[in-house]
Amino acid sequence: MRRLLHLCFLVGALLSGYSTIAQDRVVTGKVTSSEDGTPLVGVSVQAKGTSRGVNTDATGTYRLSVPANATLVFSFIGMITQEIAVGNQTQIDVQLGSNSRELTEVVVTGFGSQIKRDVTGNIAKVDSKKLENIPNPSFEAALQGNAAGVQITQGNGKLGQGISVRVRGTSSISASSQPLYVVDGVPINTQNLSNNTAPTNPIADLNPQDIESLEILKDASAGAIYGARAANGVVLITTKRGKAGKTNVNVGFQYGSSKPTRLRDYMTAEQWLSYFRVAAANTNSTNSLNTIINRSAAGTTPGAATYDWQKAAFQDAPFSQTDLNISGGNEKTKFYISGQYLDQKGILIKNSLERFSGRLNLDHKANNWLSIGMNMSLARTLQNRVSNDNAFSTPMQAVAIPPITPLIDPRTGLTSGTPPGTSANFPIYYNPFISAKYSDYKTLVFRNISNVYGQVDFTKWLSFRSELGVDLLNQNENTYYGTQTVRNISGAVNGLGESRYSQVMNYNTNNYFSFNKAIGDLHSITATLGMSYQETRIDENFVEGQQFPSDAYRFIASAADITGGSSTRSRFSFLSYFLRANYKFADKYLVGLSGRVDGSSRFGNDSKYGFFPAISGGWILSEEKFLQESKALSFLKLRASYGLTGNAEITNFPALGLWSSSGYAGVAGQSPSQLRNQDLKWETTTQTDIGLDYGILNNRINGEIDYYVKNTNDLLLSVNVPGTAGFSTQVRNIGKMQNKGFEFTLNSQNLIGAFKWTTSLNISNNKNRVVEIDKSPSGEPVPITGGFDQVNRAYPGQPLGAFYMIEYAGVDKANGDALYYRNDTEGDRTTTNDPNEAQRVFVGSPLPTWFGGITNTFSYAGFDLSILFNGQFGNKVYMAGGKFERASGDYFDNHLASELDYWTPENPNASTPQPRLFGANGTAVSSRYLSNASYVRLRNVSVGYTIPKTVLNRLKVDRLRVYFLAQNLLTFTKYTGWDPEVSTDAVSGNIAAGQDFYSAPQAKTLTVGLQIGF
Repeated sequence: MRRLLHLCFLVGALLSGYSTIAQDRVVTGKVTSSEDGTPLVGVSVQAKGTSRGVNTDATGTYRLSVPANATLVFSFIGMITQEIAVGNQTQIDVQLGSNSRELTEVVVTGFGSQIKRDVTGNIAKVDSKKLENIPNPSFEAALQGNAAGVQITQGNGKLGQGISVRVRGTSSISASSQPLYVVDGVPINTQNLSNNTAPTNPIADLNPQDIESLEILKDASAGAIYGARAANGVVLITTKRGKAGKTNVNVGFQYGSSKPTRLRDYMTAEQWLSYFRVAAANTNSTNSLNTIINRSAAGTTPGAATYDWQKAAFQDAPFSQTDLNISGGNEKTKFYISGQYLDQKGILIKNSLERFSGRLNLDHKANNWLSIGMNMSLARTLQNRVSNDNAFSTPMQAVAIPPITPLIDPRTGLTSGTPPGTSANFPIYYNPFISAKYSDYKTLVFRNISNVYGQVDFTKWLSFRSELGVDLLNQNENTYYGTQTVRNISGAVNGLGESRYSQVMNYNTNNYFSFNKAIGDLHSITATLGMSYQETRIDENFVEGQQFPSDAYRFIASAADITGGSSTRSRFSFLSYFLRANYKFADKYLVGLSGRVDGSSRFGNDSKYGFFPAISGGWILSEEKFLQESKALSFLKLRASYGLTGNAEITNFPALGLWSSSGYAGVAGQSPSQLRNQDLKWETTTQTDIGLDYGILNNRINGEIDYYVKNTNDLLLSVNVPGTAGFSTQVRNIGKMQNKGFEFTLNSQNLIGAFKWTTSLNISNNKNRVVEIDKSPSGEPVPITGGFDQVNRAYPGQPLGAFYMIEYAGVDKANGDALYYRNDTEGDRTTTNDPNEAQRVFVGSPLPTWFGGITNTFSYAGFDLSILFNGQFGNKVYMAGGKFERASGDYFDNHLASELDYWTPENPNASTPQPRLFGANGTAVSSRYLSNASYVRLRNVSVGYTIPKTVLNRLKVDRLRVYFLAQNLLTFTKYTGWDPEVSTDAVSGNIAAGQDFYSAPQAKTLTVGLQIGF
């Protein structure tokens, strides 16, 4: 009987266990952010009260077997924990809210992504909200003041012109210092293809409204995955994608107008006449002056009227933009479609930009293991361009014409200086408005940046992805100079036309495995292993023709005489293999390793391949017991990285021995043109970064602090070689440079609730120093010069491009002479009025030592206000045009009104020397024309109102917002030129920084806009 009872109990227990097992169920789901719907990686999903649990994978999904009566606990550091009863559910999708979006947002890292909390490198992220509605054709403008360590210089106010971007300083003397741009996995072409020295900006072909986020890889740990091309930083551009659910339609309209941020105060006609008569009297040159006055006045009474040539250089600059995007889909197929039309006039006459662009992004999950997709963008950009700053045909050069010269010649009724008649010597300088009226400089670009991908998910933790991308750029520059421009273009007697066609074909493929697995409760490993290949070919054709029937015929086909032509082809390729692994232990100890092997056709046979490794580590101190109980400190992570990156952005064949075609008396031939260097290799930059990520008061205050040191070796320089070699120079790896500095970012939620106020602050310090360059046979450094008047210099111990010139000492109170410090011995501050007796010294740097920005954002009851200030400090600018407009009467240019405070016996304390026509009193290249260029600028002010939902429901729309945006509204500076944010396009190269030569100021733009969502 007892055995029977035991058997019954045993069967009951087995049945009970079977019943329990039978009641278990498998629950799947996806965990996303409640703020933007992005998948959350590494979220703990735990059956409450049990040991059963998993972490979400790279796509935010999970799969867990639990009892039917279980409660799932979703938790993650910095997120609001949620508990959900399973009940009869088999799929539970969860959106987690965050007390600190900064710690849990996903950042793109190159061939993958991580949550910011686990990143051990330095990556600055700028999301789409910072890019929206900025009235600028290129997105780089939206980065100004928004990313620590990233210095943006727009250079001038011309539309579509090149923009300088420097990530943690300038790292090269001769090679490019622009970062690598990667759009959805495709490294894109950013090479200037312009036919003159006014550069184009290929980035302007991208529609900023299509960008979801920008990640800037700054340190070696973040950038080493791009190896030989990451020394200048990497900008990863991720475009918007569709999400499962309702189809969303968004329409945007913008209208605005621009004008110069600043006009300068030039002399009136009466002031100019009085000033130059004094200058001529001081040098007995009155007869010469009278000749110029009679020629300039065009038969009018000199001084009877003032003609404002500066104002005439600018035009009304309306701006309009229309955007449309449609996105949506389901769990299998998601799509994003967009289109934009931009029509913008520049503040300079004849300058405008028109762009049509479209995008189609598709993602399709063919089954549970295969995903495929594509990204395709098309753009057509037409620019009406103006000449470079040093051309007499550029509108800004008009300020040099005396104010006594009428804009319209009263004798002919034509633009002053228009042939026939006295055009050869009237006005005194060539009138750029002739070119504006009778010439064209049009650049038409068709751009296609696209890629396709396929991804195979072998398991939840192992996948393989293959991408094929293209960047096809076709650029056609058509230039025509009418017969009226003959004074400026000597060949344009009967019209001169030029046509240049450039085609860039850039192909890229990435193929890589991704591994992401949690091992037990303590260990987590992610890894990426793959290869990449890129090939770029550039074809250019040029033809020139003269003798056109009339100005109505402006294409080469109408030219009677074809006077020039050429065609070229150039190509380069990269073959790369890369590996990255990240390990996390106990959710608080982080280690990252990466390495890339790059091979490039640009370098010598003995040095085609290079290896670029990096290591990083992180320690989340706030997870330690001694800090877990802290009420003030929410998050604290210490991280450090060290690695090697490269710079390969040089011309395509510097390592080869080249031959060029040559001929004599009609007989074809060839001759050597370049000395080969089989050992030529990359510039290499080793970078050390130590950083601290912090969060205070439940992460209402958070940010980063970083210190870095970048040492660049094996600089690519063209150096002199002995004449016995048969050549004068050879490209070699010689020289060293260093950048080091601090970065500080702070984000705070100052007020929460109905009235919200947030602040975002970043401050950066960078110190650049040339360490070593080529040396002469005697062992002395061979300085490298650049810029106007060769005042910029690369020299050991100095910042790159440091200004090297004689030092201006003011005005001699006794006689009005311009004085200069001799500086012939150390500490010698005696003065001389002979500039030839003064020694040149280093007098300042074009590179800022500090720069940053601060954004304050407010919102209440549907209203929003955002204010961004940015600035830079510690740099100087050489005003190369100063010796003409502040020439103490030495040239006939119109002078600044400030020159009226000149020396006389009655005014011995004057600020400017005595005016002397042809006297060269103060016109020597000196620090007189060097100006402090520090500034603070009210970069953006945005005010908007979002219509309440109760009203929108009656209108059958989901979102309706009206807004007003002001850009470059105020500038605070002591700079005496048009704009302190300047880098003339008349000179190029990293050395020639901080130069201003009649460069147009930035535009002040006021915009109203409307956004509608359905």
